[in-house]
Amino acid sequence: MSVALGLLVGFLAARLLRMGGSGGLLTAPALERENYRGHRLPTAAGVVIVLAVLVVEAGRALWGAAGVGDHNGLTTAREAVLFACLGFGFLGLVDDLVAHGEDRGFRGHLRALSQGRITTGAIKLFGGAGIAVVLVSSPGFRSGARLIVDAVIIALAANLGNLFDRAPGRVIKVSLVAYVPLAFVCGLDAVGVAIAPVMGAALGLLPDDLREHLMLGDTGANVLGGALGLAAVLQLGQDARYILLAVLVALNLVSEYWSFSRIIDRVPPLRWFDRWGRREPAAPPES
Repeated sequence: MSVALGLLVGFLAARLLRMGGSGGLLTAPALERENYRGHRLPTAAGVVIVLAVLVVEAGRALWGAAGVGDHNGLTTAREAVLFACLGFGFLGLVDDLVAHGEDRGFRGHLRALSQGRITTGAIKLFGGAGIAVVLVSSPGFRSGARLIVDAVIIALAANLGNLFDRAPGRVIKVSLVAYVPLAFVCGLDAVGVAIAPVMGAALGLLPDDLREHLMLGDTGANVLGGALGLAAVLQLGQDARYILLAVLVALNLVSEYWSFSRIIDRVPPLRWFDRWGRREPAAPPES
């Protein structure tokens, strides 16, 4: 499967699943949440991305069994991406379904833990770290330093996806912008092919996200951030990974003290890009 085909089948799978879920899964009362305008919408629509990737991989396995394609089984990269989608998607779904309270950010979740309360955010925090460690420790042994660096990159990238999920279409736009240079670095190799269906599925949900027909929720934001972080870890060299780590640490720390929404709203090019395609009049994003 080529990168272009991966993008296409991911897009089509998401659109088909979206149409099928419009009268079922995504209309469940348990998934309704208020967006930044105060409108009630189905959240956790990011589960469509997870299902789309699963459908693509299952279809590819069936085609491979029929003798179509270059490989009959999963490549290491595709296996890792699939595990990342399932793992981060599960953690995000738990948060979308049962999260409550006002504990936010690393400080809020750690403060709650110090008081004997385990928040869904803390589950995501430590669960995401666990997923990241498993991802970078397979299929082979890595040195302690590289394992820690790569795991932190994936976990912080997943968390950063959540931090950008504050306005319609924002996390998908940011993910696609991050994907473009990564796609050039990956080229047509196994990592590029592995990540393509994820980004194609995200693109398939972008119109509905922009029109406020659904919200990706932590389910989708977690998956997009985690998958991109994984692709970077698999593809980039040591120096590039250290630079990426520094950027991710800085952005996650900035979010503890300043609102990304306010920063975006004060920078005209960022504000234009953020509001492009959204419903008008554009209300101020959630701070």
